[in-house]
Amino acid sequence: MSSNNRSVPPSKDDLWVFGYGSLMWRPGFEHSEQVPARLIGEHRALCVYSFDHRGTPEKPGLVLGLDRGGACRGIAFRVAGHLREATIEYLRSREQTTHVYREVMRSVWLDNEARERVSALTYVVDRGHIQYAGRLPLAEQLRIVQQGHGRSGNNRDYVLATVRAIEAQGFQDKELHRLAQMLHEAHPLHGTQDAEQPLTP
Repeated sequence: MSSNNRSVPPSKDDLWVFGYGSLMWRPGFEHSEQVPARLIGEHRALCVYSFDHRGTPEKPGLVLGLDRGGACRGIAFRVAGHLREATIEYLRSREQTTHVYREVMRSVWLDNEARERVSALTYVVDRGHIQYAGRLPLAEQLRIVQQGHGRSGNNRDYVLATVRAIEAQGFQDKELHRLAQMLHEAHPLHGTQDAEQPLTP
């Protein structure tokens, strides 16, 4: 991997990781604490064509990235210092399969009693990468998500699971929720999970 895609300094201190998509509902690494958090300066967007986890180069899916501007609410996970390096390597193997994301450290504000600011590892989209989709119309997002299927499963499940994770934190992502409603309208009886866990209107 290019050194430009790596920015986590060596340390024995605890590591914070900011999750805004699938990490919210499937972190995949051991953590000692998770706290609702906000990142300022970038926003969550379905702006990455997925050639691996939720699609293929021939039939891409569409997954989330952090893109310029705005703010993003997500979850900050605290990782013990002795697990720091192993967690970073795990995240690189998961998030950097095609190098569409840049690994960065960002300030995030924890939604806890202290309202503290911490530096957290997260992944932002590389706008110069071939998989950067930019801001697509909702109808085009729907078409791509409906076709997407990769080694981690179908794209539809990814979107709906992320929306539920966002709702579990007590807020909504307006555009993502609208897409989820469109997915339900397209396949109202798709799967028992949808029936058991309806989305907030």
